[in-house]
Order: sequence, then C-alpha cells, then structure tokens
Amino acid sequence: MPKKTSVAPISQKRVLIVDDHPIFRAGLTGLVNLEADLIVCGEAHDAVQALAALEKLKPDLVLLDMSLPGKSGLELLKDVRALSPQTPVLIISMHDETLYAERVIRAGGRGYIMKQEGPGKIIHAIRRVLAGGISVSESISSQILDALSGAKVGPKPSGASVSTLTDREFEVYRLLGQGKEPHDISGILHLSIKTVDTHRMHIRQKLGLRNATELIHHATRWAGEQG
Repeated sequence: MPKKTSVAPISQKRVLIVDDHPIFRAGLTGLVNLEADLIVCGEAHDAVQALAALEKLKPDLVLLDMSLPGKSGLELLKDVRALSPQTPVLIISMHDETLYAERVIRAGGRGYIMKQEGPGKIIHAIRRVLAGGISVSESISSQILDALSGAKVGPKPSGASVSTLTDREFEVYRLLGQGKEPHDISGILHLSIKTVDTHRMHIRQKLGLRNATELIHHATRWAGEQG
C-alpha cells in the first residue's frame, strides 16, 4: 500500500475584532473565519475590552472600528501602538476616508477600509496589512503620500478645512457635532474643561468661525454629512 503523506496544517493568522455593533462584529467574524489562513481569536466592543484582549490574546492583527463608546478608534489605535508596537492595526469604518485615513496612517495604523466595501476587498486589505503593506483605496493613497511627504498639492476637496485640525481638536469637534457638551467631552477624552475650551477656541480660529454657536452649527452639519 502507498504510504500516506501528512499535510502540514495551514498557519492561521489571528485577528482581534473591535467593534461596538454586535451584528456587524458577528458578520466580520464569520467572514474572516471562512478563510483557511485566518481566524478570529477574540472580539471586543470598547477600548477597555480591546486592550485587555490585546495583552491576553497577542493577535497578529487588530481590525478596529473608528467609532467606539467612551474612546474613539483613533485614540485606541494610539494606545494599541504604545502597548504592542509590533501589532498592525487596520481601521474599518463607515466614515469618509478622506477625513480619517491620513490621520490613521499618521497615528501608526496600517490601513483604512470603508465598511460598505465588499467582503473580498476587506479580506484583501487584511492580508495586505498582515503581509507588511499599507492598505488604503487608490483614490486616497496619492493624497496621503503627498501629505506625508510635505508635497504641495492643488485645491483641496470640500470639507478639507477640517483636516487642518490636530487629532485631539478633531475629536473635540466630532463630539461637538454629536451634541456633546464640554463637560461630556472632558469626561470622554479625559481632559480638563479648560483644555476642552482651549481646543474649541483653536478649532474656531482654524475654521474661521466667529463664536461657539457657529462652531456648534458647523460641527453638527459636518456630523450629519458623515451619516
């Protein structure tokens, strides 16, 4: 009888999924687990769970939603980079990549993909990041490269003024657009009220807004446009 040949098991890359929507999280888990070379090693719905899972599970990749309760995905990304610099992070979000992708790459993320992309593109992005690459859409890659290299570019797209805000200013602006009061923002971002007020002043200056009322209207309108 011919000898049986043993087949080496496929090495599976471990993915930690961080998203606060249980149904979407379950869908992602099912999608990833369909791939022979990938497996979801854990799930988390907020920053506290995510950091605990990161330390315990040692994933090969963190698939991270931008919008989370308590702490934003952008802030959590920085925490992940500080705690485990070797672990790549791929952001998956419903928000427009023209506003977030550059911030993600600057903060140490390895990619950004929109939630409305098809399953094939999401898996491709995961594999690209696991292979050591950076995954962003073709439409945004040149814009990010120009920005990171300091190259001068032509007229900026509509809404680009928001991109002049620092990451912390942007978080304050985003929360204002969600209807949060300064004391709420202080608690969410772990900042003093005075610091929040300073950020609000800088935001108004950068966006050319005359007062707090204009700032609230501007932020609320922007938040509405993001869906």
